[in-house]
Amino acid sequence: MYDSIIIGTGPAGLSAALNLKTYKKDFIWFGSKNLSEKVQKAEKITNYPGFPQISGQGLFERFDAHRRAAGIDITEKTVTNIMPAGNGFMVLADNEMYEARTLILCMGVMSAKQLDREDELLGKRLSYCATCDGMFYKDKRIAVICNDKKYEHEVKYLADLAAEVLYFPAYNDSEIELPNVKISKDVPIALIGDSFVEGITLRSGKTESVDGVFCLRNAIAPSKLMPQLEIENGHILVDRAQQTNVAGCFAAGDCTGRPYQYTKAVGEGNVAAHSCIQYLSKSEK
Repeated sequence: MYDSIIIGTGPAGLSAALNLKTYKKDFIWFGSKNLSEKVQKAEKITNYPGFPQISGQGLFERFDAHRRAAGIDITEKTVTNIMPAGNGFMVLADNEMYEARTLILCMGVMSAKQLDREDELLGKRLSYCATCDGMFYKDKRIAVICNDKKYEHEVKYLADLAAEVLYFPAYNDSEIELPNVKISKDVPIALIGDSFVEGITLRSGKTESVDGVFCLRNAIAPSKLMPQLEIENGHILVDRAQQTNVAGCFAAGDCTGRPYQYTKAVGEGNVAAHSCIQYLSKSEK
């Protein structure tokens, strides 16, 4: 049982992690060791205090150096489900369960557009986790939608199980070359089926019958991770202490709404960590 679990390695997550480390809290931090692609790809940043003009790569290097100096590790696993449990939370990441007394959500905003009817058919032959649900599709025909090359090992895992995989990568340099994997440049836009997924509709107008669909994305909408959260216009509702409507769960950064600014994210991550520390202190009494 950790004191806290931080989800997301952008500026908000880094700020929260550094503060929890300072206060000697026991936490696990899920995300990418590249921290934030949004930061890395920025050509020039001019409004970060103390750095009049710095490139995104330069800011990333400073962020990462600070992380390493603090001795903070990042666990590169994808969180696919969060469940309140008693006086804490259970977090599913790459088919492994982790427990913590508090949560700090810093997952940014999801850039990938959801499929039509994705909300209502999630869990009904639609999955976000290959290792969790892949075994149910042995010798079946499935569709796999992927927006990040780092998940291609999961595509290969599914190909080992399924009879046929219709693969829809959102990038051009896929390295998948397997006899039962058909790569398509068409774009899935909707799910077909009443009580469960029976097929997909593509942007071209073509339809494909499948036994299941896997969406492998580098971000999952907060409402899917934790249905208990209050969401407004796609953002997590928080108060000035970064507290969500769920006790012990805090949120910071782009996932809480505009402006999408690094400085705003860092400040909110700091507040969320201090609110988390205060919450833990009260619960110990």
